[in-house]
Amino acid sequence: MKVGIIVAIIGIVMFAVGIVLFYSIELGQTDSVLRIIKNTGTFVGLSGMGVTLAGVLLYLISKNEPPIKESFDA
Repeated sequence: MKVGIIVAIIGIVMFAVGIVLFYSIELGQTDSVLRIIKNTGTFVGLSGMGVTLAGVLLYLISKNEPPIKESFDA
């Protein structure tokens, strides 16, 4: 597997974990531990989006394109 695909998969998993952490805690919680878990979910989810974008860009940059064949013979 190419590195870009692996990084994108890791980013998708991070995003999914962030969504679970964020939405598993209700709004308005006063317990500091629950607020930290919710904030961690926000951070992990946003980081996962960035890692996914980095993986997609890495995949697109590292694609092997065939060389351009130019023939100037007339």
